[in-house]
Parts: sequence; structure tokens; C-alpha cells
Amino acid sequence: MIFFIFIIFIILGYVISMAFSPDYFFIIMILAIIISILYVVISFYNSDKIAIASVKAKHASRSEHKMYYDLVEGLTIASGLPMPKLYVMPSKQINAFASGRNPKNAVVCVTEGALEKLEKRELEGVLAHELGHIGNYDMRYMTIVAVMVGMIAIISEIFLRSLWFSSGSRGGGDNNKAQIIFLIIGIALAILAPIVVYFVQLSISRKHEYSADATAVKFTRYPDGLIKALKKIKSDYEKPSATEGTMSNQKNKPSKALAPMFFANPFKNLGSTHPPIEKRIEKLERM
Repeated sequence: MIFFIFIIFIILGYVISMAFSPDYFFIIMILAIIISILYVVISFYNSDKIAIASVKAKHASRSEHKMYYDLVEGLTIASGLPMPKLYVMPSKQINAFASGRNPKNAVVCVTEGALEKLEKRELEGVLAHELGHIGNYDMRYMTIVAVMVGMIAIISEIFLRSLWFSSGSRGGGDNNKAQIIFLIIGIALAILAPIVVYFVQLSISRKHEYSADATAVKFTRYPDGLIKALKKIKSDYEKPSATEGTMSNQKNKPSKALAPMFFANPFKNLGSTHPPIEKRIEKLERM
């Protein structure tokens, strides 16, 4: 996945360089590669802090959220994983996510809605799912890809916006024709590259969700807890008012780049980030 996205980045950088000024191709590409590597490294090592800050989550209090701590501690003992840092984010939706570059630097965050609406065994199933992501190193994949997808999107957006400020004067002759051709290709790539990368990311993310569900059952030995939690989420989504069922109408809604990290899709109209809840329940019921 990283190699695939990096190739798209190189192609996009090449076309943009040729469209604007072929003479500065190597300078532009070297600077772009250095900036992108720094961007990936910094984001990777601070992924947990970035994710927590982006949803305005607060550190969970052991006294106030005793059941939350007790369940995670029990699951870490059962799974052999280190105890992650626990956070709570303001949202009435039932949801959760895990982040961090490895199990030793992991965080788990749940919504206020999950703590209020889920019973003990249901919450345990959701938390086991997030610990499944941690144990399977899904966080590392999702973090890197989210960062790189964001990078491609940012570069494409900058290129498209820069067209508004270009003078339109590109000289004449064959060089002018070549630059116009590269400019057209650049616009097409800038529009299509983020879309292609996004859908490749989502196709793999759905497989990680099924895997984390299976791992959760292995940790709890009780698939019904996770099944009931998913049914409650499905019920929330089917309410006439979408304010209860999604984060998209809430004041502190998360970035769509973080959607694949959540236990359930936080955006009602962004269905491809997760497998259908019905299919997840169907697979769990066969365990």
C-alpha cells in the first residue's frame, strides 16, 4: 500500500513539475520527497496525539470511568497486550477507535454515547474489537495510509488551487504544447489520484474490521456482546433523526480521514469505510 501510494505521488509530482516548469523538475521532486517523508515520520510517531486532539477527547478518569478501566484491564490480561491509555470523546453516537504506532504506544478512545448506552458485555465487545486492532497492528496500517492519503489529497488540492493564480502565459512553440498536455494530465491526476487511493484504502480497511471482530471474540469468548453492540449502532442509524446516529451533524465531528479507524462508520453517507453492519453481525452469529 505504501509503495502504491508513493508511486502515485511520484507520478503526480512529475506531471505537476512538467506542467509548470520542466527546468525545475529535480528540485521540485527532491523537495516534495523530503517534505513527504518528514510528514509521514512526524505523523506516524505522533498519530495517537493527532487522533485524540482531532476529536477533542479527554483522558478517562479511573474514578469516573471505573467499568471502562476494569474491562480494558481484564482484556489486556486475557490478550497479553500492554495497557493502552484510555480517552473519552464527546459524542452521543456509540463508537470507539484505537490509535498509536504499536501496542506499547496505543490509545483507546470511546464516545460518551458508548459508555452511556452500552451494557457491560456490549462495551466489552467493542473494547475487545479495538484491542484486536492493536494486537493485529491494524493501527500502524491505518495510520500510515490515512497520512499518505491525506498527503496525496493535499498536493492535489494545492495544485488545483494554484491554477487560479497562474498567469496563463507559457511562452510558445513545442514547449508550450507539451506543457499544456502535461497540465491537462496533471488536472486529471489531481482529481482522480485521491479518489483511487481512497478506494484502495477502504477495500483493505474492510478486511481489517472483520479480522478485529474475530479477534474480539477470541478475547471475550462471547460473540453476543459484540453482536448486541452492533445492533444498537444499527438501530441508532435507522432513527428518523440522524443527529443520534452519526457524527456528521455534530459540532465536533471528526475528520473523514479518521473514519476507517472507528469501530463503526461515523458518517452515515460514507458507507464504504466499513463492511455493512448486517454482514458483520452475520459472520459473528456463525462463531
